[in-house]
Amino acid sequence: MAAAAHVSAVRSLYKRILVLHRFLPIDLRALGDQYVKDEFRRHKGATPEEVKGFMTEWKNYKDTLQTQVLESAGERLSEVKFGANLSDGKLRDFQDEQIGQLYELMLESTKPNRQFDIQEDSK
Repeated sequence: MAAAAHVSAVRSLYKRILVLHRFLPIDLRALGDQYVKDEFRRHKGATPEEVKGFMTEWKNYKDTLQTQVLESAGERLSEVKFGANLSDGKLRDFQDEQIGQLYELMLESTKPNRQFDIQEDSK
């Protein structure tokens, strides 16, 4: 029964993050959705210790994004800043592979010429 509850909690968190991504600019949404899908898929066979840290960090991400989405209500998406800085302590805890992924994600999310060029309706 505990396994079913865990699967339900993981699925609920995953779906909530994807819902929150709907409030991001479309290019960041596409990038975020793909990253979340890849990470959750990659951790299907993780050890219980890894799962605990994984769930904690993704819950923190969900909480941060949810707060930013609520605070940005009524503002133009182009003016909203999403994300948070990572502390030196958190960065030291990362494995080399994770640092590489983080760097790739940073490069992709800060490209001056984003993949999509969709204009908001100015009503």
